[in-house]
Amino acid sequence: MWLLRRRRLEGADPAGAGRRGEKLAVRHLRRNGFKILARNYRCPAGEADIVALDRRTRTHRGDGVIAFVEVKTRTSDRYTDPESAVDAAKRRRLRRVAEYYLAARHAQAFAVRFDVVSVVLPAESKTRVRHIPGAFE
Repeated sequence: MWLLRRRRLEGADPAGAGRRGEKLAVRHLRRNGFKILARNYRCPAGEADIVALDRRTRTHRGDGVIAFVEVKTRTSDRYTDPESAVDAAKRRRLRRVAEYYLAARHAQAFAVRFDVVSVVLPAESKTRVRHIPGAFE
């Protein structure tokens, strides 16, 4: 019987790619008027990659929208876009994390949005960062 093992491509580090993708996502969000409130926020309900205040969306009270951001990083989008990996279960978990975050900070009055940042880190071409505001309800 043959044992088949997946060989890791040289230089391919999934955890490293994820960290790099999150760093690029934070930079992209800051450049577009977001204030980062938390990175890798963990609570009993789960984890949010980034919690950010979208200052471009201020209301008459001066509040902005709090965006709970899921970052998906891939080294290639050859077969599918990274954002397609945000499935129904992940969306449910992110909603529960948002409820927990807002309740813990007595911030239920803030408007909430769920965004996805898709990062593609191809070895042979330029890195692509795509922000999808309001990716799901």
